[in-house]
Amino acid sequence: MFTGTINVNGQLLDLSTPKVMGIVNLTPDSFFEDSRAQTAEQVARRVRQLLTEGADMLDMGAYSSRPGADDLPMEEEMKRLREGLAVLRKEAPDAIVSADTFRADVAKMCIEEYGVAIINDIAGGELDSNMFDTIARAHVPYIIMHMQGTPQNMQQAPHYENVLKEVMLHLAEKVRILHEMKVNDIILDPGFGFGKTLAHNFELLAHLNEFDIFQLPLLVGVSRKSMVYKTLGITPAEALNGTTVLHTIALSKGANILRVHDVKEAVEAIRLWQNVKQYEFNQDN
Repeated sequence: MFTGTINVNGQLLDLSTPKVMGIVNLTPDSFFEDSRAQTAEQVARRVRQLLTEGADMLDMGAYSSRPGADDLPMEEEMKRLREGLAVLRKEAPDAIVSADTFRADVAKMCIEEYGVAIINDIAGGELDSNMFDTIARAHVPYIIMHMQGTPQNMQQAPHYENVLKEVMLHLAEKVRILHEMKVNDIILDPGFGFGKTLAHNFELLAHLNEFDIFQLPLLVGVSRKSMVYKTLGITPAEALNGTTVLHTIALSKGANILRVHDVKEAVEAIRLWQNVKQYEFNQDN
């Protein structure tokens, strides 16, 4: 598990204690309805809820990346984010905010106009060749996720010879390029549910600890996803218990950040997991 820090708005954020990233979706069609916030009132209420429940940071996105989602013009993505970030900054001016976008111009706007501290790129630079340059110039932490394909086609028969090896090699090459560009604060995301079958997702989770080789922070996003609800034969609305189980497994295998719809339950899972770890440490010493 990564036990260091990242530089967020000039302050060091200690990731030796796992953090919770709360999701704010500015989209009308995200797969989990309760995370959607479209009006100013809804955004404000969602932001207050997540922070009250203990979120360490907020991840705001305006482009639906659910499988098969329609492409969204960049102008509309920017419009939604400007409106949402304006409300967020009014409600919580000091909150650590991540912008969920794969477009370099959108990322630049979020950083320069609203002080967004982190960029969360589901495409890892694959869908916008200018993204790495933008991150290098802005000097902000960068969440780089693995995705096979695009949101429009990623779940159309994804295939790997060895999913763990291929995901790790892909991320390793991206990290090498970013380090050459003097980008130091990199957070890895294996991309659960993005161009992967249920079996691929569970194989990655089972071997999550192998990402320790990078010595970089690890973000896990499994909240209410199909690996929970399809496996259990339920709906996303019923998938909180299963999500908490997978969060606990992810923590035990080195996750530093949990990206979640339900902050309170994730905070509780971390607190209980930490108590177990404390007694393991005491016994070993």
